[in-house]
Amino acid sequence: MDGAAGGAKFVEKRLRINNNSKRNDTKEHTIKPSFNRSATRDMGPRMNNRIFAKSVQVISDTGQNLGIMPTPQALAMAMDAGLDLVEINANGTPPVVKIMDYGKFKYDQKKRANEARKNQKTVEMKEVWVKPFIEENDLNIKMKKVFEFLDGGNKVKIAVMTRGSKKVLARGKDAVPELFARIMEIVGERGTLESKSKPDERTKSIIVAPTKAK
Repeated sequence: MDGAAGGAKFVEKRLRINNNSKRNDTKEHTIKPSFNRSATRDMGPRMNNRIFAKSVQVISDTGQNLGIMPTPQALAMAMDAGLDLVEINANGTPPVVKIMDYGKFKYDQKKRANEARKNQKTVEMKEVWVKPFIEENDLNIKMKKVFEFLDGGNKVKIAVMTRGSKKVLARGKDAVPELFARIMEIVGERGTLESKSKPDERTKSIIVAPTKAK
């Protein structure tokens, strides 16, 4: 009898352990509902049946001020014209709305933005290195590159390689300024001197910007 009772207690204990394990597994695998953040996205201005104000100030599709009227009346006017009623100033008292083709308005707005990005020119800083005692023929080759950059609407940093040049040290401080003066003489009206390196800078350079079209 003692052996049977002990066996029964052992089975009962195992069952309690298994039941507790199942309850724990259930808790671990419980999935909490997620919040849909996309539902809070900006849906644009209120329009048509989404305008809840009782009355509105109405602007026609031609820009005429039609005055204050009940919202259902303004919506009926827009629908009769085959257009939309769009809220353009929600903070007005009453809110200001405009009768327009909203789809065409968004298309034109996107088209203008694309054209503005296309016409926007990013000015880059190009760099040309020259030797302090460059030969005339070599300088002309370098200047062709400078003009190529300027004509492309870019600024050009013209830097002089002076490190280890004994001739520059022998001729003193006038060598590099004379070279820059010669370069700006060649540039002429195709560019303007925007800035030059400070006296304490080791690398001597000038920055030439393209001449703005008049």
